[in-house]
Amino acid sequence: MTKTLYVGNLPWATTEEELVAAFSQYAHVVSARIITDRETGRSRGFGFVEVAAEDAEAAIAALNGTLLGGRPITVNEAQPRQRRF
Repeated sequence: MTKTLYVGNLPWATTEEELVAAFSQYAHVVSARIITDRETGRSRGFGFVEVAAEDAEAAIAALNGTLLGGRPITVNEAQPRQRRF
């Protein structure tokens, strides 16, 4: 079982490898992805990290509010996307 964590307020230059490195100190990381703008390809400043379910709470507690690339990041459990009409 895995849980997906939302990671917000990321510096534009953050890479998926940097997310994996930061989270792997506290959790078994399954995958990480930075969300990019469709037109420009530039980071939108947030991403998602999929971790082992049993490690999710520890990763949130350890990393929420910590600095990554000089910016305090927001980490919480990802919510299902709302449908747009």
